[in-house]
Amino acid sequence: MPAPATAAPTARVLRFDAFELDLRAAELRKSGVRLRLQGQPLQVLAALLNRAGDVVTHEELRAQIWTADTFVDFDHSLHNAVARLREVLGDSAETPRYIETLPRRGYRFIGAVHGRAVISPSRSAQTDQPGQVLVDLRLTKYRKLLATTFLAVLVIGLAVWLVHTGTHPTSAAPRLNSIAVLPLENLSGDPSEEFFADGMTDQLITDLAKVGSLRVISRTSVMRYKGTRKSLPEIARELNVDAIVEGSVTRSGPRVRVTAQLIQAPTDQHLWAETYDRDLGDILKLQGEVANSIAGQVRAQLTPTQQALILRAHAVNPDAYDAYLKGRLYFVNEFSKPDSLKKAQRYFEESIQKDPHFALAYAGLADTYVYLAFVGALQKDQAYRSSKEALAKALELDDSIGEAYDTLGVLSFRFDWDWDSADRAFNRAIALAPSYSCAHEDRATFLSFVGRRAEALAELTKIDQLDYGSNVGFTESATYYELQDYPNLIESSRRALLLDPNDWFQHFNLGVGYEGTGKLSEATSEYQKVIKISGNPRGAVALAHAYSAAGKKAEAEKILLDLERKLKATPASPYTMATIYAGLGENDKAFEFLEKAYSEKSLGISSSLKSDLLLDSLRPDPRFQSLLHGMALKN
Repeated sequence: MPAPATAAPTARVLRFDAFELDLRAAELRKSGVRLRLQGQPLQVLAALLNRAGDVVTHEELRAQIWTADTFVDFDHSLHNAVARLREVLGDSAETPRYIETLPRRGYRFIGAVHGRAVISPSRSAQTDQPGQVLVDLRLTKYRKLLATTFLAVLVIGLAVWLVHTGTHPTSAAPRLNSIAVLPLENLSGDPSEEFFADGMTDQLITDLAKVGSLRVISRTSVMRYKGTRKSLPEIARELNVDAIVEGSVTRSGPRVRVTAQLIQAPTDQHLWAETYDRDLGDILKLQGEVANSIAGQVRAQLTPTQQALILRAHAVNPDAYDAYLKGRLYFVNEFSKPDSLKKAQRYFEESIQKDPHFALAYAGLADTYVYLAFVGALQKDQAYRSSKEALAKALELDDSIGEAYDTLGVLSFRFDWDWDSADRAFNRAIALAPSYSCAHEDRATFLSFVGRRAEALAELTKIDQLDYGSNVGFTESATYYELQDYPNLIESSRRALLLDPNDWFQHFNLGVGYEGTGKLSEATSEYQKVIKISGNPRGAVALAHAYSAAGKKAEAEKILLDLERKLKATPASPYTMATIYAGLGENDKAFEFLEKAYSEKSLGISSSLKSDLLLDSLRPDPRFQSLLHGMALKN
């Protein structure tokens, strides 16, 4: 008996205004740029578009998208999904352009939708299932006739123009809007020189990030292609870019040679190539020249200020530059490891010793002080003072370093609690280097903490176009955590854990997401993983909190009392102690430690106070509102 015929797949694209939803790829794009929309919000959009003009009821959406185990959270999840959709589309519930709310009934898509179905030759139009987009053959024939007529008129017009001008058309370079710099190849014949080639790649990306009209993919996204056998068009599709830069670095004695070439990604067409041979002391100038040439070749619209920033360079001691690159690579690759941060610190200090006028080395040193405080390897106050001094020196030498302003923003946010200064610093960093993904990531976290939800989510959309690395997962989770957007927190943490299953921070966030949506069994499982992987006391407090919410009061109290005894011998931060006593119901002691954390400007407060589930029992107390007021925050 022959096997039944299998229907060929149908690729479907639904369009409205500048947006298009590719149902097979599960991607929403605007003007060709992929937007960050996944999971339930994307499924809701598909359901509404497929029935544009009709009311799609709550019950229909629940049956199509939400499984039975999420029934109790359905209203909350649907509300969040539609809110996320409106933010991505720039829509409003009050004056909708696309999604209309019908109270207590459902939603209706009110925009004009155009569908395209690309059908395999082996499948006839009669086999389409109900609800699929159908091809209007008469409309297709009309469009073909219109296109043919237009082409004929265009050819005739071009011929007439050539006759009158006596000239021939030239092949102008295409306008390219996005670019990725692949890791430069080390051709020095010495494996120990890999750091130099990688550092040069990093710096070229940093210079190109200053071009406002060009989207430049982050270093963390491109380094995974080091030594890859993938084709350039394939890499370009994965990174969603128009063009690729690849090349090589050769260092011999006091000279360095850089070869770079620009390839148009979809066609694998070679557009430009150049070789630069310079003295090592002019390495910064060389990098600026390469970046400026690439910007010219892709026809990027450079303002005079941006061009001046790219070409602005000072001579640097070659040994100082080497030390700087080594420090930068340790910092970028392993910023969560105290030992690696200390190595980065030593290299930056060595760089400054060899060249006291090298501004980038001071900026790098400032970064390491901040992150040494974050991982608990340096006292907060000492880290703050040392970082501020290094930044002041960096900006005195060169006030155009976007990285320095980003670090200044982090200091104002996490250490100073000066929201206006933080906002100005982040904005300045982005103005100097619009594609510098770290500044967008830090600003997203800051905006979510101070309650500027729409702006924070807009930053996540920008980050999604620049960075495909692990940093995105950290930023997304931190942002959704602050916004108490638990469904999206679950999704972002799950994605991050695909990259690193042993990331305790993401297991913690996933636990918070589960607890926030009422899935206490799943939450306790994640908190147990945090304890097993890291031993971080926050995991134990969170586990006790989840047990308490599930009615297991005795188990919760035992965990907290054991932790209290343990931390008397090895004191934890006052913020952590406050969460323990909040869990035990000892509110006065909790506030005693919380006020201590406030007076010390604890780093825990500037990352968790507004959204920490562990403090929920304290929120109704006027003392908690007083703390928020003192920080110029709203609950």
